[in-house]
Amino acid sequence: MSVRQSRLLLYKKVLLSLIKLGIGNAEVMDVPEEIDWKVIEALAARQGLSAVLVDGVEKLPPEQKPPRKIVLKWIGTTLRSYEKKNVLYQRAIAEMAGWYNAHGFKMMVLKGYACSLDWTNPKHRPCGDIDIWQFGQQKEADALLVKEKGIKVNNSKHHHTMFFWGNFMVENHYDFINTHRHYSHRGLEQMFKELGQDDSHYVEVLGEKVYLPSPNLHALFLVRHALNHFPSIGLNLRQVLDWAFFVEKHHGEIDWQWLTGVLEEYHMTDFYHCLNAICVEDLGFDAAAFPKVRCTQQLRDRVLNDILFPAKKNKTPDSIFQRIPFKYRRWRDNEWKHKLCYSESMWGAFWTGVWGFILKPSSFWTD
Repeated sequence: MSVRQSRLLLYKKVLLSLIKLGIGNAEVMDVPEEIDWKVIEALAARQGLSAVLVDGVEKLPPEQKPPRKIVLKWIGTTLRSYEKKNVLYQRAIAEMAGWYNAHGFKMMVLKGYACSLDWTNPKHRPCGDIDIWQFGQQKEADALLVKEKGIKVNNSKHHHTMFFWGNFMVENHYDFINTHRHYSHRGLEQMFKELGQDDSHYVEVLGEKVYLPSPNLHALFLVRHALNHFPSIGLNLRQVLDWAFFVEKHHGEIDWQWLTGVLEEYHMTDFYHCLNAICVEDLGFDAAAFPKVRCTQQLRDRVLNDILFPAKKNKTPDSIFQRIPFKYRRWRDNEWKHKLCYSESMWGAFWTGVWGFILKPSSFWTD
């Protein structure tokens, strides 16, 4: 093993241990004296887990903690980038839901806020865009938004429109997944739409009714969303934790026989088992909450290492002359991921994507 490989293995071990400590899945750990805390901080930030890192560090014995100056800086960043932003995020969701409720439209939140409710500390899950589903009434709701509030709605992307509510980008889904990227998405989309008619799950956010996905809808959506990210722009541990916390809280409400049947039908089983294996073996979640894990250690390590230490930077160039070869190289380099996640051939998926680009050329500028 090379010196570089040994260092990466060390930082992988320390980062995962601190994450487990931060989310309450470990009680103690030993931090090697030679650890570079700036590297750990950068790794955690890349995974969207800076706040969880702080939670873990605060539980360390005093003699193992980083210098006080570093810890105070991290805590300040957490308060600004996570907790204060989370307050504004919830406020925007409540205001938007209130406006829709008053005009006869239901609003379901997908991913971000819905996932955060399952976390040990919801305020320490990073919040970005607001993804919503309006039970098939997206077109009418968008039209009224333009008419009454003068908000500009962008319709240049596949499967959702986009607009700003205050400082937050909103993605208003008319499809749950992009049916123009993979042929298999078309059959799945029909399932999502059927599951998306269930309006029996909701919470109140600052006094406003906000709908949540049913456990079956959210289970299938989270797996497919993570699977779609992995071969393209990459997956991060925050997304893995979204799945882990969801299963931990809702495993008794999910129809596992139905879910595993769908995953098998759409060639998602291998990735799904790998996801579960990382949750149990590397992040310390109770194996009893997850279906029996069937994943080799070799595959689990390969996927986890790709998440933590991706071979190429995920940032896509802005110039079209650089973007085309960049995307092609990434596409070829990710062939093993494609085989893990999709039943379609690489070239079949390529031509489906080309047709999607022809229909909406601006989709090329989306990673």
